[in-house]
Amino acid sequence: MPVPLELRLPEGWHAASPERTGVPDAAFVALHAYPDDGFTANVTVDSTFRPDAATLAEIGDESVGNLGEVAEALDVVSRHEIGSAAAPGLTQTLTLTTTVGGVSRRLTQSQVYLSLLDVHDPARRAVVRLVLTATATQHDDVLEDFRDIVASVRPENSPE
Repeated sequence: MPVPLELRLPEGWHAASPERTGVPDAAFVALHAYPDDGFTANVTVDSTFRPDAATLAEIGDESVGNLGEVAEALDVVSRHEIGSAAAPGLTQTLTLTTTVGGVSRRLTQSQVYLSLLDVHDPARRAVVRLVLTATATQHDDVLEDFRDIVASVRPENSPE
């Protein structure tokens, strides 16, 4: 993780090893305590330095393209810019059909992209991506928890 972060998990969520959950590229994974129809809702967090001029919408498009390579069907349901010029962000919601553990599933993903600029060198930009993946039927039930997780994200050791 280019920028060490801290976050809080709401009740009913617990941290899990990225390697053991099958997402070794993630910096952090949280699992919901109550699976739906055999699928466990999860939140993944990753980040990367982005020295290029790609907008958050373009970075979101990259994510959609990557996911489209493994999904049987994929739709971008919504996309909104959030934050401010000093702390821009992007949210997008995707619906997809994919095979997980040999079972075809309809899933919904909520993705949040946060751009963090180096205060000493604004050309250095880290983009943090938080992703909630849940079954289409459970997504709305865990969305508020995801929003709470996103709202709690801050650079490690920063004042609250």
